Amino acid sequence: MAHTNKVLRSINLDGKTICVDIFARPDGTYGFDEFRRDPEDGQGWYSIGHYGSAVFRSPDEALAEARRVVSWLDDTMAR
Repeated sequence: MAHTNKVLRSINLDGKTICVDIFARPDGTYGFDEFRRDPEDGQGWYSIGHYGSAVFRSPDEALAEARRVVSWLDDTMAR
């Protein structure tokens, strides 16, 4: 099955192995999730936050909730 969400914004933690993506769904809703990658294994990014099923009416609402629940995000965005 093809991945159909469109990433609108990706915010990386220093080191670029952890990120939060804000995305749009085909149904017009928005969401976010926290991902990690291990460069040495070559498997790509995988969800570590498991927030992807939460539904928001706007990308700003998704980002606000991400900043509330992802411990490192607020500090990273303040830099």
